[in-house]
Amino acid sequence: MVKNSIEQKCVQKGLRMTKQRVVIAQVLSSSNDHPDAEELYRRTIAINNRISLATIYRTLKIFNDNGILEKHEFKEGKFRYEMVYKEHHDHLIDVETGKVIEFQDEEIEKLQEKIANKLGYNIINHRLEIYAVKKSS
Repeated sequence: MVKNSIEQKCVQKGLRMTKQRVVIAQVLSSSNDHPDAEELYRRTIAINNRISLATIYRTLKIFNDNGILEKHEFKEGKFRYEMVYKEHHDHLIDVETGKVIEFQDEEIEKLQEKIANKLGYNIINHRLEIYAVKKSS
């Protein structure tokens, strides 16, 4: 049986994988968006209705604390989650729909390095979130 990416990372970290955690990991691995806890709960109970919202929150914390998930707060008052990837990417958030678009742009990366160098710093980490509304036609 092939394990999903999040489940693989959990096993590599030595986390105990209960049936509930496996379902949560499967749902997160198959997500093409950045679900919050309530959305993740809706998706998981469609598979296993014995998973509680409290279990979702505990599991998200464990996955986040172990570097498996990244937690974002996109100025909407709730945390959203995505798997931690090796390659860096930034986010554009549609403030009307809440849609999160991931992107990479070499020019932005170079500009950030240039600014840090100019100010006498080396970047060790950064996060770029752009909040936008769709242009009207």
